[in-house]
Amino acid sequence: MNIEEIKGLLQAALLDCEISVESDGSHLNVTVIGEVFEGKRAVQRQQLVYGALAEQIASGAVHAVNMKLSTPAEWQAA
Repeated sequence: MNIEEIKGLLQAALLDCEISVESDGSHLNVTVIGEVFEGKRAVQRQQLVYGALAEQIASGAVHAVNMKLSTPAEWQAA
């Protein structure tokens, strides 16, 4: 599975977000910045990403996902 396919899945699930994906084989580094995370705890944010990639994780195409998930305000403050 290539980076553009992964990014497309995330964009379809997380509308109006800025998404960056880097890959090292089946290990992904994902950065998502969007209002969709406003008011959500870290686990709830991760669940949104895992939900978008559920089939790829279940099939083994994606083994691990390292995530940086922020609202635009949190990203600016970091």
